[in-house]
Amino acid sequence: MTEQNTASDRGGAALEAERKAERLTFTGAARWVIIAFTLIAIGVAVNQLFNLRIGGYSLLEGMYLYVLAGLFLSLTFITFRAWGPPSAQVPWYDWLLAAATVVITGFFVLTADQSLDGGWEYAPPDQAVWFSIALYLLILEGTRRAGGLVLFCIVLLFSLYPTFAEHVPDPLNGFTQPFRDVVPFFMISSEASFGIPMRAFGNLVIGFILFGAVLQFTGGGRFFNNLALSLVGGYRGGAAKVSIFASGFMGSMSGSVISNVLTTGAVSIPAMKKTGFSGRYAAATEACASTGGVLMPPIMGATAFVIASWLSRPYVEIMLAAAIPSLLYFFGLFAQVDAYSARRGLKGLAYDDRPRALQTLKEGWLYIAVFALLIFLMVAFRWETTAPFYAVVLLLVVNQFNKKDRVSVEGFLKIIVSVGRTLSELVAVLLGIGMIVGAFQATGLTGPLANELVFMAGNSIPMLLLMGALTSFIFGMGMTVTACYIFLAVVLAPALVQAGLNELSVHLFILYWGMVSFITPPVALGAFAAASMAGANAFKTGFEAMRLGGVIYVVPFFFVLNPALIGQGTPVEVVTVLICALIGVWFISAGLQGYVSFVGPLHSSAVSFVMRVLLVFCGLLVAAPAGGVAGLSHLTMTLAGFVLAILPLGIAWRAGQAGRPEQGVA
Repeated sequence: MTEQNTASDRGGAALEAERKAERLTFTGAARWVIIAFTLIAIGVAVNQLFNLRIGGYSLLEGMYLYVLAGLFLSLTFITFRAWGPPSAQVPWYDWLLAAATVVITGFFVLTADQSLDGGWEYAPPDQAVWFSIALYLLILEGTRRAGGLVLFCIVLLFSLYPTFAEHVPDPLNGFTQPFRDVVPFFMISSEASFGIPMRAFGNLVIGFILFGAVLQFTGGGRFFNNLALSLVGGYRGGAAKVSIFASGFMGSMSGSVISNVLTTGAVSIPAMKKTGFSGRYAAATEACASTGGVLMPPIMGATAFVIASWLSRPYVEIMLAAAIPSLLYFFGLFAQVDAYSARRGLKGLAYDDRPRALQTLKEGWLYIAVFALLIFLMVAFRWETTAPFYAVVLLLVVNQFNKKDRVSVEGFLKIIVSVGRTLSELVAVLLGIGMIVGAFQATGLTGPLANELVFMAGNSIPMLLLMGALTSFIFGMGMTVTACYIFLAVVLAPALVQAGLNELSVHLFILYWGMVSFITPPVALGAFAAASMAGANAFKTGFEAMRLGGVIYVVPFFFVLNPALIGQGTPVEVVTVLICALIGVWFISAGLQGYVSFVGPLHSSAVSFVMRVLLVFCGLLVAAPAGGVAGLSHLTMTLAGFVLAILPLGIAWRAGQAGRPEQGVA
């Protein structure tokens, strides 16, 4: 009980800190510095990405990234306190750290040409060494403030790892280098702090974060919530189904599970409780929907853009690949909510409590037009770096014709402050985890480590996948989603690819399993945050979220074993495995909830429990798009799943026809 309370307290503390951070209102000099630095950074990004050459000059990529790092890392010290609760009051020493950050990154901007020509990442002059050490310390502190103590310790350990690598046993044994050589490599090379993570930020992330913030502040979030209410709010369990749609959409924009729970959960959780859902179930639904939102196209938070940069593939390709797994996850969540509602006879929202669909579309169709423009520019013209800026301009223009949500000058400044705080947090984390990447590059460990992992798994792909899932889950507990992905992309992904798995499916596998910790005890911060809002027991909510989001544990294995589930195959193959996967997910959801939607209930008895387990097993057989197990082909496994499902489906149908009272608790 003590352990449960402690974990609950950790979740509650994280929630309270997040709430306070969301409510921070910066005033005076701090507010204007945030606004100025953010606008300058956006202006520099626009000049660079559109190749405007304002003043007849275009920055080198390294100079551009140093400018962004200097502006946003300095804002980290203004927006995040060194210790204690979040506060808008900026101490004098944080002003000094912010100024020092600008000066030090300014040095690297001014010397970028010399650094490139002179190979400073390997042979820096003394001045560059000392500036590198100063920036290294500032990045560590920024990572601690923005990413937390666990991430800070991991980054610190791996940043020092090259200095003692030869003393570490296999498989982590590598080349040792002096500290004075390692730190300049981190700060100057394009393979560490200013490598793939920061390039993804400068080229892709900054525009989409800006778009997501503007969309929310101009009423887009409320429009899509009202649209979901009008479309599905009247059906059984309507409030929970609305939460799935609304939270999924908002999570896709924000990329943060916790902040998504705090924003949409404030509305969805009371609505679910009002219509008959228990506090525990309402909180679990919100946590699962918010977690899935980060995996849902078209935006998918920041991590998808890092994947695109890492694999040197168009972002549209990543977005399309993630579409089917995201569909399976949300379909499973939707099916479970429907089964839960049917079993307990829960009704939808009353007619008077729902907005009218036509009126909602009439008031907000422009938001759909903006999204359509964004997707069209990305798909048709491949303008992935510039499309969000066009969408932002269109959004701000059409917003002025909307009297209800028209953004004033003050409202625009609030948007900029919100964007500045979000981007400063992200930059501090990306600069820190970039050093993890650099540590493996500096020691020459990446290739040998992949070989060692394959050897340890005995060349067994299932064993390697289980090792990867467990590793992703463990690191997901202590890191942000993006940080976890980048670390595992260096350590784990090469081993899985070397084992013969599809490269894109491997990287999505890592992303999915890095998200699992948000709904899985003992950490389950997403579930704990929602439980606090619902007044429910944190650990019970976490276990309820595990059941509701159960699909997230199996879908990654499905698509990594058969890339057709990420669209990598012929149209016939993709459609076939998708249909089988949807049916399999329906079976799994029905077994987990004890009710087969449109068929009937599986009562809480010993026999019915066996039938529920059997139905889950049948779902796995039907949905798993791979053969070879016990010598059975894919077709044989699928047919066996359908045949075995006849018995539990028949029992459920018979119970539904008999109209017996539905009893027990799932």
